[in-house]
Amino acid sequence: MISEQTRLAASGPALFSASELVTMLKDSRSRTLELVSDLSDEQMIGPRLTIVNPPLWEIGHVAWFQEFWVWRQLRKQNPLLERGDAIYNSTDVAHDTRWELMLPTREKTLAYMEAVLDRAIETFGNRSPNKEEIYFYLLAIFHEDMHDEAITYTRQTLGYSPPRLSCASGVHRAEDSQASPCGQDVEIPGGTLMLGARPDFPFVFDNDKWEHPVEIAPFRISRAPVTNGEFAAFVEDGGYSRRELWSDEGWRWLNSGGSPELEQSFSRFWTREMPRLPEISSRSGRISHPVYWQREGGGRWLCRVFDTYLPLRENLPVIHVNWHEAQAYCKWAGRRLPAEAEWEMAASAEPAGENVTSAGQHKRLFPWGNDAPNPERANLDGRAMGLLEVGSLPTGDNAFGCRQMIGNVWEWTASEFQPYPGFVSDPYKEYSAPWFKTHKVLRGGCWVTRARLIRNTWRNFYTPDRRDIWAGFRTCALQTQL
Repeated sequence: MISEQTRLAASGPALFSASELVTMLKDSRSRTLELVSDLSDEQMIGPRLTIVNPPLWEIGHVAWFQEFWVWRQLRKQNPLLERGDAIYNSTDVAHDTRWELMLPTREKTLAYMEAVLDRAIETFGNRSPNKEEIYFYLLAIFHEDMHDEAITYTRQTLGYSPPRLSCASGVHRAEDSQASPCGQDVEIPGGTLMLGARPDFPFVFDNDKWEHPVEIAPFRISRAPVTNGEFAAFVEDGGYSRRELWSDEGWRWLNSGGSPELEQSFSRFWTREMPRLPEISSRSGRISHPVYWQREGGGRWLCRVFDTYLPLRENLPVIHVNWHEAQAYCKWAGRRLPAEAEWEMAASAEPAGENVTSAGQHKRLFPWGNDAPNPERANLDGRAMGLLEVGSLPTGDNAFGCRQMIGNVWEWTASEFQPYPGFVSDPYKEYSAPWFKTHKVLRGGCWVTRARLIRNTWRNFYTPDRRDIWAGFRTCALQTQL
């Protein structure tokens, strides 16, 4: 049987059977429930922070979203939950009020989730779904997948224990422990890139529509993301205190103390004794290193991973740094962030002579080609339960030798989140349009991103101050720039 990832990656019209959609629905819901199954009732609410949702609200929201689009909009049925819109519609319910809502109890929320899933499954019967049904079912599945990633970084933010995922495996660890760093750059010849998704793809969010030609000059990009060891050198050299390295906006963010609520949020929810460590920011109140780093008395760096401080591993990609921090590092290193079109060119192009790459009608769906992701190519799906060293997974290299462009860590780009030419909002109008011109684009996915979701053209987007997400970056040489 063709896997869901292979079918999603296939070129040409892709039709799904009802059983395949049901399998994905159940898998996504199973992941959601696994992510919260061990949390206490107190943890299911958590502290009021601008960067997270109460987990109890979030799991109800994913069920409501599925009900709204599949049961009510597609099937034209009545709501299953009284006042559900007033509780779970994220467009109308202000974020800071979600802790004050009279939420259904945990038991009632789980029952609502089960009822919605049952309705979504039962409506197919024995017939094959049409294209409209496929679209809205995939919308609900991918929406839940993205919230599952958010619940995972919420657990990191709040210092909860690592989630217990049934898919977790140590399959990569032996290889990872022997992986060597990937230094140096690779040369990407210039050419015409068809930036964006093809119209024949089975599901595309509106911000990725549609492919259009972009001319790209030759450029050099690093083989791997910036590592902890490389970023530590920037920190040790006073990178956080040197005004000349920071943009005006970045310097204002730095001097504001960043997000003190993020840095201290987990203190109320420790589940085990944590080591006594220095303050997170410098004495001046200015941020002086990545948010989850701490220095021991002997000078060794530690990094908090969920609820435990571990010695900083130099060859892991740096993570939980925001766009401002990435830009400052680039200035210090004499480098720059890639534009998102450059990133997509590097991930998608095939070598075609000295000066031209083939990234038009025949660009790759993934850095390694058109075959679906698997654990030997990309760190996805939460299977490794964390980051792998940047030298791991060589079979996932792109055509030029760049490693881990899919999975492991999201990568900031230099680009502002903007609509592609001819943009038209999809039925879920609030997904993209409200965030244009205020967010930055990230590419590539992270260790917990679902494999069925990610591809070379996928655009993620966050405000440049966010460092709670699973984000790092790779850099380009300064000689050429899009």
